Amino acid sequence: MKKWVLGFFFLLHASLAFGQLSYSGNVLDSNDKKYLEGVYLTVLGTTASDSTNERGYFNLKATPGDTLLVSFPGFLDQKILLKDDRYLQIQIQDRARFLPTFEVKSEPYAFRFKDGKLTVIDPNEVIEKSPKGQVTAGPSGSPNGGFAVYGAISYFTKKAKQAREYEKKKEWDRRREGYYAIIESDSIRRNLMVKYQLDRAQWDKIVIRYNEGNVHHEFLDWPKDRVYAHFNSFIDREKDWIY
Repeated sequence: MKKWVLGFFFLLHASLAFGQLSYSGNVLDSNDKKYLEGVYLTVLGTTASDSTNERGYFNLKATPGDTLLVSFPGFLDQKILLKDDRYLQIQIQDRARFLPTFEVKSEPYAFRFKDGKLTVIDPNEVIEKSPKGQVTAGPSGSPNGGFAVYGAISYFTKKAKQAREYEKKKEWDRRREGYYAIIESDSIRRNLMVKYQLDRAQWDKIVIRYNEGNVHHEFLDWPKDRVYAHFNSFIDREKDWIY
């Protein structure tokens, strides 16, 4: 009986391990598109984890349907549902950029707090109308003195922030539709793998190298035909260097 139970658990463990895939990619600062080192990634509910190197690169084992948690001090956590796409290019948001902008004026100096930084305002700068969502603070004008805060406070609610982040992500994805149409197409992948005699591991390395070499423009507003021609040419140059 004991042998049967042990054999059952061994087979169960083997089947779960067999279903795992190797997920890799890069993590970037969504603002300046620079690689982030030391970002911690963990597959929720498992012991699988990794942290990015100086090129923002990571690699870990997981099963499609698992949730990947991306954490980095000073940045917003991000959860990603893992699917069949085994290369991920992840952009995370700096928390400081979601802090309210406000100004404090008290003679003889004036200060501005923006993007997590406090600076002295140049008295000779041209004052423009506060943009939507900006909050300013200054003398309240009350006989009792003090300071008042002006602006749309609702702009900084959690729900409003999430809505803005979602809209930005949708716009970013829309501008990369041509890229996704090529990279995420199973038929194009199979055809190119056959054409250049690549196995899946070599294909993954090609895609990673391709993305790393084009991170400065991210294929924004590239049509499908342009991405395909560019990617096809890249594989033709790189295929002999992939081991």
